[in-house]
Amino acid sequence: MATQILLKNIDVPGLAEIQVYRKLGGYTAVEKALKTLSPDEVTDEVKKSGLKGRGGAGFPTGMKWSFIDKQSQKAKYLVCNYDESEPGTFKDRHIGQLNPHQLIEGMILGSYALGANTAYIYIRGELFYVLRIIEKAIAEAYKNGFLGENILGSGYSLDLYCHPGAGAYICGEETALLESLEGKRGNPRIKPPFPAIVGLYGSPTVVNNVETIATLPWIVNNGGEAYSAIGIGNSKGTKLISACGHINKPGIYEIELGLPVEEFIYSDEYCGGIRNGNKLKAVVAGGSSVPILPANLILKTAAGEPRLMSYESLSEGGFQTGTMLGSGGFIVMDHTACIVKNLLTFARFYRHESCGQCSPCREGTSWMEKILMRIEGGQGTMKDIDLLVDIAKHVEGNTICPLGDAAAWPVASAIRHFREEFEEHVKLQKCPF
Repeated sequence: MATQILLKNIDVPGLAEIQVYRKLGGYTAVEKALKTLSPDEVTDEVKKSGLKGRGGAGFPTGMKWSFIDKQSQKAKYLVCNYDESEPGTFKDRHIGQLNPHQLIEGMILGSYALGANTAYIYIRGELFYVLRIIEKAIAEAYKNGFLGENILGSGYSLDLYCHPGAGAYICGEETALLESLEGKRGNPRIKPPFPAIVGLYGSPTVVNNVETIATLPWIVNNGGEAYSAIGIGNSKGTKLISACGHINKPGIYEIELGLPVEEFIYSDEYCGGIRNGNKLKAVVAGGSSVPILPANLILKTAAGEPRLMSYESLSEGGFQTGTMLGSGGFIVMDHTACIVKNLLTFARFYRHESCGQCSPCREGTSWMEKILMRIEGGQGTMKDIDLLVDIAKHVEGNTICPLGDAAAWPVASAIRHFREEFEEHVKLQKCPF
């Protein structure tokens, strides 16, 4: 059985209430940190753990913290990115809905390490019901002395606020999130300067994902080296995977990084195999923004080695034969799935969610959707397939934020691995599925 850090007590009745959370060892990490560890020592433990950001980019968390300008006379901020809206990704809402105090405890630890006295949880607008649960938990934390002035008599003070967005996917990009939090339109900022230097209200700021922050109590309680001992290579610890699609057991799973992809798909402990005994066709491994891989490449690398659920193994071979772990949105497709139709669904999403600030993304996402509609609707031509590839090339790497890349990568990879399916749509002048 895999180590459980985030889902260990998730099914305990009443876990969202502070009394239940405390009985299970909750807030002991805060007590330990504030009484026995300096802020730098907390940061050092996170560095030792090898924890990477769980929102998609996979940047080392401790290193990100070390960039913050602690010498600045301005206020420091920790902001939790709870704007989970990547198609196929639904892990973070699970934490906030069922175990909000673990997130709050992580926010206290991260804020203490950074020297922040004010912190924010920026939550997706569609998750307003979760916001209410978190706000209740925050009130309980204040009442029990874990938030507010002079926490546990340590001399450290922290105010924590929960702020709802308005349902814009672009606000999952950290600088767009900060713009929205300041009350502006959620358009990404040009970097540099980076948020660690000029972030919220022009002050040093760190933005971390929900899963990343919720992992901190375990690391502080057990030590960075204990966390680093879990996983494989530079992929340390556990990872939440939200699995959906044509599998027998869709759901949220906590895996130890390094688990073989084949075991994750076919083991009864996890996805339980493909529905109706069908044949695996393709997998989107890390949310809709990562390249899609056909069955042969998701189960084994181009060199014939078993593909593992890790940052390194999934990306092996680059985008020609590899993909990304991303946010852990694991979408499985069997042989009955139409790749073109699925790609059209993704393209429609990115066209709708583009902020329109950058011309390549604003125009490119619209054209990719139109051309895919043409092909799926039976009016496409062979030239349209190459045109899609060309548009994707001109979008990728030419935008302020990664949304342009997120829209281009699925298109390029789908045509790279399933070009014959696009050609069949054109030849038949209809969808063969």
